[in-house]
Amino acid sequence: MPKVSDDRLAARRREILDGARHCFAEYGYDGATVKRIEESTGLSRGAIFHHFRDKEALFLALAHEDAERMADVAAEQGLVQVMRDMLARPQDFDWLGTRLEIARKLRTDTSFRTAWLAHSADVEAATLRRLERGRQAGRLRDDVDTEVLVKYLDLVLDGLITRLASGQPTDDLHAVLDLVEESVRVER
Repeated sequence: MPKVSDDRLAARRREILDGARHCFAEYGYDGATVKRIEESTGLSRGAIFHHFRDKEALFLALAHEDAERMADVAAEQGLVQVMRDMLARPQDFDWLGTRLEIARKLRTDTSFRTAWLAHSADVEAATLRRLERGRQAGRLRDDVDTEVLVKYLDLVLDGLITRLASGQPTDDLHAVLDLVEESVRVER
């Protein structure tokens, strides 16, 4: 039997993740049945689960990818920039609907909650590091603990995601993000 190259395995894994992301975004976690994931990826159950232990492992792999991508932007440009990107290019964030599923699963599934919290810690750590750098540079207010600011920004992010995922209007949200950004900066 010929050996499959690492490049081909990585490409197949990417196909699965891309198709599954679309499926989870469209149907939610529970609605993204294995049959629908097969249809969305164009691959068989065996091909999908050769790369991922089960549906939850596939979902967590997507969540981890999203957390890493957000952490990269948050580390370089700040969490508010992540939110601005969501407003500017919602089509690049088709996973937003799945964030609502994540919130539901966090409440009801202990093992999922443990795995998710480990993944989301990356974004929080990147945001905290960026805020600490901003504080050291004198750009960030120093009358509020940086961990409180991280939680504040995280709450704003959750609200934005909920609004976008539920299809609510976003016309005035750029001004809201300006206000959020101003609220964490030192007054000049």
